[in-house]
Amino acid sequence: MRFPTTSPKALSLLLAGALGALALAAVPGAAPAGAAPASGAAVPEPTTYLVGRGISDVTGEAAEVGMMGYSSFEQKASGIHQRQRSRAFVVADRAGGKRVVYVNADLAMIFQSVQQGVVAGLKARYGSLYSEENVLLSATHTHAGSGGHSHHLAYNLASLGFQKDTYRAIVDGIVESVVEAHEDLAPGTITLGRGELTDASVNRSRTAFEKNPAGDKAAFPGAIDPAMTVLRFRQGDRDIGAISWFATHNTSLTNKNTLLSPDNKGYAAYEWEHDDEGVRYLDNKEGFVAAFPNTNAGDMSPNLNLKPGSGPTEDEFENTRIIGDRQFRKAQEIYDAAAVPLSGGVDSRMRFVDMEQVTVDGKYTPDGKEHRTCPAMVGASTLAGSVEDGPAIPGFTEGMNSPVAKLLEPFGIDPPEWLVSCQYPKANLVPTGLVNAVTPTTPTVLPVQIVKIGQFYLVAGPAEYTIVSGLRIRRTVAQELGVPLENVLMQGYAGAYSQYVTTPEEYDLQQYEGGSTLYGRYTLPAYQQEFASLAASLRDGTTVDRGPAPADQSGRQTSLQTGVVMDNPPAGRKFGDVLVEPAGSYGRGATVTAEFVTGHPKNNLRRGGTFLEVQQLVDGRWVRQLDDGDWDTTYRWVRLNGVTGTSKAVVTWKVAPGTRAGTYRIAHFGDARSLFGTVTGFSGATRPFTVG
Repeated sequence: MRFPTTSPKALSLLLAGALGALALAAVPGAAPAGAAPASGAAVPEPTTYLVGRGISDVTGEAAEVGMMGYSSFEQKASGIHQRQRSRAFVVADRAGGKRVVYVNADLAMIFQSVQQGVVAGLKARYGSLYSEENVLLSATHTHAGSGGHSHHLAYNLASLGFQKDTYRAIVDGIVESVVEAHEDLAPGTITLGRGELTDASVNRSRTAFEKNPAGDKAAFPGAIDPAMTVLRFRQGDRDIGAISWFATHNTSLTNKNTLLSPDNKGYAAYEWEHDDEGVRYLDNKEGFVAAFPNTNAGDMSPNLNLKPGSGPTEDEFENTRIIGDRQFRKAQEIYDAAAVPLSGGVDSRMRFVDMEQVTVDGKYTPDGKEHRTCPAMVGASTLAGSVEDGPAIPGFTEGMNSPVAKLLEPFGIDPPEWLVSCQYPKANLVPTGLVNAVTPTTPTVLPVQIVKIGQFYLVAGPAEYTIVSGLRIRRTVAQELGVPLENVLMQGYAGAYSQYVTTPEEYDLQQYEGGSTLYGRYTLPAYQQEFASLAASLRDGTTVDRGPAPADQSGRQTSLQTGVVMDNPPAGRKFGDVLVEPAGSYGRGATVTAEFVTGHPKNNLRRGGTFLEVQQLVDGRWVRQLDDGDWDTTYRWVRLNGVTGTSKAVVTWKVAPGTRAGTYRIAHFGDARSLFGTVTGFSGATRPFTVG
């Protein structure tokens, strides 16, 4: 996540008015695909669990809302390239009675607000069956979704505050995916596979990585985490889904893109589900569910040429497809060869930790001495952004660790010396931990969680962990549990969001990731200590204290984003009319374009539906072939007149090579708001055309 990009004057006013501005932004040496444990131990007998899978739409507002990820004020949504989805798996231990939920959603982050909303929704439906302890929520980290779904000011700046419709779409969609998985539960097995993918990531912070000890760097010879870990889910003799973890930023699309998209990991899921397994998301039929979550991807970029939108090609959409395809193909290879059945019970532990006040035992610190974390502070280098994925404010550079008083004078922020000393060598930008006393700006209390499925452990953390940070946490947990390192996986972007976690050595260099490590130099050791405590509880079968629960900030949310006042068609037209018709015929590889009179997409997000269809004439009936969740279509909303509320929808379809010859048309679905607030649905369709 990056700091908002805007003029220094505008940024100064925003910071002064809002009391803060913030940029958000491994399994090393993995065994060959499907290999048995490296220890040579016998492959365990599979346990028959109850397993279920579900999927639902979490696409937010598709126009005139700031997007989430790069935090650029100029990047406002203008339509949809592909819909974003939540994928859920439920695993229940038939013998012990315990169960866990795993969710991976096509979102930039799982904010604390979303975690609270989802748990409340599940509690209303199932009582105590699903709770904050046994529900693990994770995000793919796409930077091409709608913003405004956090309860913390820092992460709602580019969206001009809280956007309740986007928030509800996300929370309701995640809950629906879990409900589907719950209702799908049936006896089944889970098999584990491992492999390596070396051409879908590059280390974007190599200088910081090199500051780590030789023993850590030796685990990553290419300075990347190439490990891919895949779980294969079956009900009886039928494959129903897969979870494929791999560390790379979901940022193939740049901050110039304004179409909603799940980015490269979403494409990987789409290619497996839609192209390979024949899933059609709007048909409401049970189908294969393929999740592609992240792990410790804090310093892993998909932009292989180390500049935004570049590598392997110079086309950001083609890069999205290629990096996604590489993840899909490696995941399927590992999936097909998976040979280690999960065996044993299901369990979980979770507690909340005040990350600003952790006393860290010397067992976890580089110098062996006791240290403390600090109240959150955003570093000056955070404003530089990650130049490899999305540079931010001119005048700020990565590595800034000297006083920048002249740059910061307009902000009127003067943190106390004890905080500057605690955060050393970070150059202060905004002490958000202190600003929290006035308005919730960045989180203070965060969840730490471990989920156990048989011999496999997921360590879920609310941040972006660099590969060495993830490695150290995994080593700590594996040692505490007394299990092989390969059986412990770091799940980042989970449960809440608090920016980055670097090693103390990486922190000292104050690259973008170090400047965005909120709680000071000893943030990582604090996490190691807290995860070790959870691991010991799992090992010993004891309970853990819930800790200081985070406050519910839902009642303190505001928005400066104007809503839809009214929609009007152009003179002599009605909603759904075609403004630009397609040509009479197209060949494969061509792009079909149609334009319609439309209303604002905020009137109805059409979650679980679509703004467009590519329809084919089959036996005298128009049959949907594609919709706005498909890779080959785009839906763009264009405002024609802001005073009268006139707008158009531009629909494109790139005719794929394998498209069947026949007669087609483009249909558009929308909703219009009257001056009195009444919203009415409408539709329209082009004249037929042929594909030869």
